[in-house]
Amino acid sequence: MSEEWRRLHPRTLLAGAAVLCGVAGGAALPAVAGLAGGRPLWQAVAWVLAGAALLVLAGTAADWVRLRRTRYRVGPERVDLHTGFLLLKQRSLARERIRSVDLTANPLQRVLGLVKVRIGTGEHTGGESTLELDLVTRTEGERLRQELLARAAAEETGHDSALATLDPRWIRYAPVSFLAPALGGAAAGAVMQVSEWFGAQGKVIDWIGDRFQDVSVTWMLLDLVLLATAVGAVGALGLWVEMWWNYRLEREPGGTLRVRRGLLTARSVTLEERRLRGIELVEPLGVRLFGAARVDAVATGLAQDDDDKHADLKNLLPAVPRERAQRVAAQVLREPEPPTGAPLAAHPRAARTRRLRWALWSVLGPVALLAVLGLLLAPVLLYVAAGCAVVLTPIAVLFALDAYRALGHGVSGAYLVARSGTVRRSTVALKRSGVIGWTVKQSYFQRRAGILTLTATTAAGTGGYDVYDTGESQGLAFAAEAVPGLLAPFLEPVHTPEARPTLR
Repeated sequence: MSEEWRRLHPRTLLAGAAVLCGVAGGAALPAVAGLAGGRPLWQAVAWVLAGAALLVLAGTAADWVRLRRTRYRVGPERVDLHTGFLLLKQRSLARERIRSVDLTANPLQRVLGLVKVRIGTGEHTGGESTLELDLVTRTEGERLRQELLARAAAEETGHDSALATLDPRWIRYAPVSFLAPALGGAAAGAVMQVSEWFGAQGKVIDWIGDRFQDVSVTWMLLDLVLLATAVGAVGALGLWVEMWWNYRLEREPGGTLRVRRGLLTARSVTLEERRLRGIELVEPLGVRLFGAARVDAVATGLAQDDDDKHADLKNLLPAVPRERAQRVAAQVLREPEPPTGAPLAAHPRAARTRRLRWALWSVLGPVALLAVLGLLLAPVLLYVAAGCAVVLTPIAVLFALDAYRALGHGVSGAYLVARSGTVRRSTVALKRSGVIGWTVKQSYFQRRAGILTLTATTAAGTGGYDVYDTGESQGLAFAAEAVPGLLAPFLEPVHTPEARPTLR
């Protein structure tokens, strides 16, 4: 194993210069327009070109200094990175602590054959737990990934290790995700903000009013919401293509899972199977209505990528038909049947009563406030309160009943399974050997109702997974069965009727 010091690739200078040229070009037009007001056009252009050239040269010079002052080394026990000019930084990570080596490349970097290498320990300690090499060649990035994760040097031949590959039909689930209305709202806000910058917000509002002058305010608002949702759906489709195109989930020699995806920005995320503690089947409401779900990993040493807000490192599979998600989950866990498909025990009716009470309070509270304001200020608010009560109460009750039906827990082989949620339904299958403790929580109202909430503590994923509102004896018996011996010193056996199974 070579321990020689290496440097970043010189083509890094081209990548930096191209970015600076783009920045200078974007600022050139408004700069020329601003300078041309008090001097000849050719002089304004000359000043802007000179400034742009100075910006590019200065930035490239800074990149050259960084390139000359940055070096890294992979040793048998540690990975070292030295960088800095005025402020020298010498960073080192023990190889045994390395949990991930991820590669990313934006379109410009892909053209130049470069990648950014992110070496992480998975600890939530900011930059101290991560080393970044910005940028090296794609070949060097792959070499580092294989070497640091102790992978087999030779690839298997004649064997397709793919667990899942892109099916373009999956894109139909993008517009029904929560991302679509969020993008639509963001687009509407951006239009109003930009119009305000140019002092044209009033004209935009007047133009919208002219388009809807023959309809009522209610229909105008409804049409605008539908328009924003349509725009958001188009944006969600585009973002899905960017994030998931060229998707491939594969099992590589050496016991690792690798996810590759991205149309413009290529991403490669590697997960060691020995760090895997289970999977999570996630079904957001819109996606669930169309019978789909996505698969997330529950693993140790898998931190969120703070530098790329669109890259959630735990995503193993986008929203796909639920049966396909179940099969992929079973393949990832090397199980003949998916643990998330096992029959689950239902929770007591007190859990349903609790959710109905929450739902009614969530509606009656605002309705009561509107009614009081109507009595004190404007009688029209009384009609608004009545309308809200009539429309929102049935919806809240339906959500509460759906949330109760979602509750369930059970043991499936080597895994404990817990399900909950309605807006975001989640079914987690957690290795029983990965549970390091139980937290039992019981509020005053839960004690009166004879229910409690269990939290399975683990070093993976979010650190704890809840089993909400089980019966007291039911929940403690489940915890004792799932992880034998952990709660045994604190329990007394009590004979209770077997819990009824939940409906699928």
